[in-house]
Amino acid sequence: MNKSTLLLLFLSVLLAAGLSYFQYYYKAKSQSKTRLLLALLRFLAVFSLLLLLINPIISKSTYETTKTPLPIVVDNSSSIVDLKANVMAKEVYAKIASNKELKDKFDIQSYSFDSEFKSSETFDFKGKQTDIDAVAKNLNNINKNSRYPTVLITDGNQTTGSDYVFSFNPSNKVYPLVVGDTTTYLDLKINQINVNKYAFHKNKFPVEVFLQYSGTKSVTANFAISQGNNVLSKQSVSFSPLKKSQVVTILLPADKSGLQIYNATLTSPEAEKNTYNNVKKFAVEVIEQKTEVAIISAINHPDIGALKRSIETNAQRKVTIIKPNDISKLNNYNVLILYQPTAAFKSVFETNKNLKISTWIITGNKTDFGFLNQQQTQLSFKMSNQKEDYLANFNSDFNSFAIDNLGFENFPPLENSFGSITVTEKMSVLLSSRIRNVATNNPLLAYSDNQGKRSAYLLGENIWKWRAKSFVDKKSFESFDLFIDKTIQFLSSNDARKSLIVNHERFYNSGDALEITAQYFNKNYEFDDKARLSIAVTNTKTKQVKHYDLLKTTNSFKVNLDGLNAGSYSFIVKELNSNASYSSTFEILDFDIEKQFVNPDLPKLKQLANQTKGAVFVPNQVDELIKRLLNNQDYKTIQKTIVKKTPLIDWYWLLILIATALGAEWFIRKYNGFL
Repeated sequence: MNKSTLLLLFLSVLLAAGLSYFQYYYKAKSQSKTRLLLALLRFLAVFSLLLLLINPIISKSTYETTKTPLPIVVDNSSSIVDLKANVMAKEVYAKIASNKELKDKFDIQSYSFDSEFKSSETFDFKGKQTDIDAVAKNLNNINKNSRYPTVLITDGNQTTGSDYVFSFNPSNKVYPLVVGDTTTYLDLKINQINVNKYAFHKNKFPVEVFLQYSGTKSVTANFAISQGNNVLSKQSVSFSPLKKSQVVTILLPADKSGLQIYNATLTSPEAEKNTYNNVKKFAVEVIEQKTEVAIISAINHPDIGALKRSIETNAQRKVTIIKPNDISKLNNYNVLILYQPTAAFKSVFETNKNLKISTWIITGNKTDFGFLNQQQTQLSFKMSNQKEDYLANFNSDFNSFAIDNLGFENFPPLENSFGSITVTEKMSVLLSSRIRNVATNNPLLAYSDNQGKRSAYLLGENIWKWRAKSFVDKKSFESFDLFIDKTIQFLSSNDARKSLIVNHERFYNSGDALEITAQYFNKNYEFDDKARLSIAVTNTKTKQVKHYDLLKTTNSFKVNLDGLNAGSYSFIVKELNSNASYSSTFEILDFDIEKQFVNPDLPKLKQLANQTKGAVFVPNQVDELIKRLLNNQDYKTIQKTIVKKTPLIDWYWLLILIATALGAEWFIRKYNGFL
């Protein structure tokens, strides 16, 4: 308390004492104990009231010590075992984490990482992927607005994620501690194979192969691609200390339909420490034909180019852009996209009445809605000449096919004429429209399946902005392009709807996420969320059978089959109540990306250290690393003074004391006849 507060308290004592004296002793005829008690009660009441008004504050100081964080991050992937560095990694971690002087100076944090980043002090080195980029992102989130060093115990070989060199904050030093033998061994490696998942029967498909070499002398190797016992392509490739990589491009024939498995091999007479990375399998599904899509438009618009790009990301699709008056034969196409139809589209609609090709009608500011009302009966348009922006609302009950919400509610608005749209036939609405925050109850994107003829309606232009927004949000067009692809898949399939629909890939790489999704529809073709789906997976070689239940998600059922060994599998999905079933096969290719490395990636780790002004160390330099951390004056323990101010007496206690003193005084005066 300051001096002024103490003076006020002293004056309060004098004032309360003076008032009590004046009340009970000034010109009083008797000096009884009762008067003394009454004077004391009056003194307490008056002094408490003055104390309440003054509200004296007491300051209390405490001290808090904040240490600089020291994350020690250990690579928990299986490549550490393959490089015979797992024991050494544990030893150097234990030596750093248990150092008493480091504990006194730093707040030591222990983490491990493979495909995931987590807090851990124990390590099993069984991770199937290595994501050092995730280490940088998580540390930046955990220790925000802090300057701290990081000890990274790793071989530096990353298998997933962005380039980690530029992911770490350059103001926070990183000290990579490299585990594994840094001696350069001769090693030939198939680094990557680029090939489309699909090829078309009786065509040729390209295969791009990236070959890599590490060594100190010139080497000639043989590269071959085979299928079973048949060698499809073979050639010689040369490497030297100055020529450490080669790109080989080969055209392979697609002579057989179905899933085709190929082997790529790279061999030489030289002895290698690691031959696992000399062989790599890849697969291609050869299909009979592609889906021909016609985008028919009388105007130029960015939507047309965006749709073409999205659709053709699937190699099974081919898009042709034509004007309504230039079409010679509609029956050459499997799907028609009618972009903003007007009276110029009359011949297209009349011809398609007999052909019954599935159509996707997209409307906008140039659409002739009167003409459109005459050509179809599924929607009735009553539109004005005024333009309006329509936002999207996602319908989670949509069940025509499995689709996730891409964040449609946050996408830019689509432009269309203002008015009302009435659904006159049965349709499945995926997106409904709203104007700002007001729902219009009009469809924005809807699908129809009428006796095998399928159609879709997108009621607004500028869908190209949706594709751009999707890229901004997810750094990739993949999710939006998949959404468009599912629309084309729905339209291109004219088969009657089946009650059980199962989605899966025909092949997976070992270690990849292996998920199978399914939908079950009741007799009214409504999604049945009470269905009971199970799957039996059989290894075609060992005949071992595994059973799983499919778990319900928002609008589908899903099962995760991670952990299956490489090989060929057949499976049957059954709905237990109706006995509806679906059977197919898939292949898991033998590929362990963590076994591809023969050396730590020392150049990359040196680059990381230089980028963050840190330094690279090896296991026998642990003491030097500890010494550098201890001697670095950039990281000091900070002592903070925390001043806590509290009232001398809480106000509610003063009120109770005032009320008690005044009440007691009144009763005593009443009892003794002083009133």
